[in-house]
Amino acid sequence: MPIEDELQDRRNDYDVTNTVQVSSAPRVRSAVADLFSALYPQNSFDSVWLAFHDFERVFRGLDPNYHSVDTTYHDMQHTLDMTLALGRLIAGHELSVEPADRLGPDRAELAIVSALFHDVGYLRHRERDAGVVNGAVFTRSHVTRSGQYLENYLPRIGLEQFTPVISKIVHFTGYELNIDNIELEEPKDSMVGHLLGTADLVAQLADRCYLEKCRDRLYPEFVLGGVAIDERPQGKVLYHSAEDLLGKTLSFYQTSARLRLERNFNRVYRYFEAFFERGQSPYIRFIRKNLTFLSTVIQHGDWERLRRHPPCVMPDPNGEAHLIELALQRVRDWSEKRPPEAAAAAG
Repeated sequence: MPIEDELQDRRNDYDVTNTVQVSSAPRVRSAVADLFSALYPQNSFDSVWLAFHDFERVFRGLDPNYHSVDTTYHDMQHTLDMTLALGRLIAGHELSVEPADRLGPDRAELAIVSALFHDVGYLRHRERDAGVVNGAVFTRSHVTRSGQYLENYLPRIGLEQFTPVISKIVHFTGYELNIDNIELEEPKDSMVGHLLGTADLVAQLADRCYLEKCRDRLYPEFVLGGVAIDERPQGKVLYHSAEDLLGKTLSFYQTSARLRLERNFNRVYRYFEAFFERGQSPYIRFIRKNLTFLSTVIQHGDWERLRRHPPCVMPDPNGEAHLIELALQRVRDWSEKRPPEAAAAAG
């Protein structure tokens, strides 16, 4: 059976098991609550429940201090999908290790709350970020911003004991710091970081519409964030187009993502196998399907085979079109400013 046919049964906004709608905060919260109660039946879920409530409130623009989420790749579905994956990793970890090595309920809460707000740094503050056209502008700094937000947020839900380490932990989801240089005294805090970073990577790579999202959503974010086109002196064009980004995705997986999963995060993705029946991880299965299908598309140069239209889980129904137009305008402005010799060198 062709790979694309095998992917048809899964719905675009459902998790890898096709049972949890990851575009719905209440449904993901319910699934995570079930995992939490099974692991820690004597402990309250109140702090995490409140975090889900606050996540939805701030990302929908109901917090008076922040605009709603306007990054289309890093939308609400990505965060919820990643949070569900993290909950399953935590369950697999707690079922696999000796009692003394378990995270315990407090660190499990910390991990889930960190997942919910790991991308809050993309949100524009109504006062401090006045004049910023889109949250994608913060691509290179959003993890630091998320850490600062979490430092202020944790005491509000009774997790203030983790305030000194939260900024380091959330950096396991980004590229602003060298992961090898993140030092945490408590090994269990490092484990939270490894689980968090793994869930973030795996949930993206296993998304049913990962390839379309890279082309149609991540590339415009990279343009606005100065990643695709580095406008600094001596800057280079890293991705000439959305198809160029996709064409380099296999290399990204082999040289960066896989290295992180295998070495930097110490292969904690194996805890998926402890969670799922028969020891088979559907996350790994879908990652392989996506990358194999991408290889086929690249080999034939047939980009038209990427034709899914996933929902964009953000309040503004025109947000995706608006982001694309902002990115196109940025490319036009950049092209007009370049001297002729730079344009020729860029190809």
